[in-house]
Amino acid sequence: MHTKTIAQLVSGLRSKAFSSVELTRHYLDRINSLDSKYNSFVTVTDDIALAQAEAADQRLAAGDASPLCGIPIAHKDIFCTLGVRTSCGSKMLDNFIAPYDATIVENYQRAGAVMLGKTNMDEFAMGSSNETSYYGPVKNPWNTQCVPGGSSGGSAAAVAALLAPAATASDTGGSIRQPAALCGLTGIKPTYGRVSRWGMIAFASSLDQAGTLTHTAEDAAIMLNAMASFDAKDSTCVDQPLEDYTAPLGDKLDGLTLGIPEEYFGEGLNPQTAERVQAAIKVYESLGAKVKAISLPHTHLAVPAYYVIAPAECSANLSRFDGVRYGYRCAEPKDLADLYKRSRGEAFGDEVKRRILVGTYALSAGYYDAYYNKAQQVRRLIKQDFVEAFKDVDVIVGPTAPNPAFEFGAKGDDPVAMYLEDIYTIATNLAGLPGLSIPCGLVDNKPVGLQLIGNYFAESRLLNAAHQFQLATDFHQQLAPETA
Repeated sequence: MHTKTIAQLVSGLRSKAFSSVELTRHYLDRINSLDSKYNSFVTVTDDIALAQAEAADQRLAAGDASPLCGIPIAHKDIFCTLGVRTSCGSKMLDNFIAPYDATIVENYQRAGAVMLGKTNMDEFAMGSSNETSYYGPVKNPWNTQCVPGGSSGGSAAAVAALLAPAATASDTGGSIRQPAALCGLTGIKPTYGRVSRWGMIAFASSLDQAGTLTHTAEDAAIMLNAMASFDAKDSTCVDQPLEDYTAPLGDKLDGLTLGIPEEYFGEGLNPQTAERVQAAIKVYESLGAKVKAISLPHTHLAVPAYYVIAPAECSANLSRFDGVRYGYRCAEPKDLADLYKRSRGEAFGDEVKRRILVGTYALSAGYYDAYYNKAQQVRRLIKQDFVEAFKDVDVIVGPTAPNPAFEFGAKGDDPVAMYLEDIYTIATNLAGLPGLSIPCGLVDNKPVGLQLIGNYFAESRLLNAAHQFQLATDFHQQLAPETA
């Protein structure tokens, strides 16, 4: 059962080939027996999962079931789950039991999905390799000596290792798409505001967006149908009419214009990765799409602008973790200042501390205009590049990441080298656009991702383009050799 897609599992549940309880037990058995190799889960919710599966079977029997009813999924441990630890991969929240469900968790519960557990992640979603987690690094099922990408590495590894058919994730600068590329999955980051952020622990509020990791674009469409909603509790959520993202999947690509940014194929891109991406573009041409060279001239400023804006927002958001109200508290503080300093100093990891320091500096008196305000002005220029490009093209295509998965520790001593792993994904977050990554081949037996970027609220077009590519290729069907 674990080799089936969500679409196939939906069919199997409807035909009574298996029950949700049987399916859920199968995945729980796999997690409990195999995840020691990957470290993809930090919490496994066996009892909750089986209770939800029993309820799903009753709904299926009554004929009152949405497509996801009875389908087991995993949640990234950045989303609050009522009565279940929500750690955000940090010692700071190792003892935090969420008192409510995030909106997307509620949406999936309403759809009848079954929660298998919570997945590992870079601490507070800060990282591109899943090496910063308090619970240890996550290993890539394609090569356990290599990283799975980050910060949603646990979700990506769980799906790639066939421990869950799908998982939720979050993307602040590429944290869905880059792990999708490194683990051979389909990962979608919707338009900023399309999915509620309420109950998602904040890293950088103007950049964070929830999305999904699946094997296929069809599965991503099914997942997004349940995830997307307007939420009055989230002031950044857009009251946009909901779509059926599965409806246009079968549309042909005749007349679709793909924009190829010259800036995405320059220095720093692995030559073999470039070859796989160019071959994928040829597939699109064979499917009737037209190709047009474009320029996104401010691309080189995306990483420096991001690493001012994101740490600045992080320093503000993480100020709430002070040892007073919830989370880690140091032992026997001498006074309030000692409580603050030692609680934060003992509970935050090095990467989180680095970003808090950078962000606080950028927001400090005398430097706000020079750094934060300037970065926001650059952000506007980056957004305008996309606005101009989408006057001539429908979808922008390029590599998701400059390299396949790298070995643990390869970039640990060089934060800038690690940050550059997100060079092709960050601009999408700065502009608030939807982005999607799909597998397009292997380099040294490790997956390579093709990134599709769409105009605002054009998730249907991205999913259609991805689905048609997957009908014409079999990259998404290749399974990690480490998978049992």
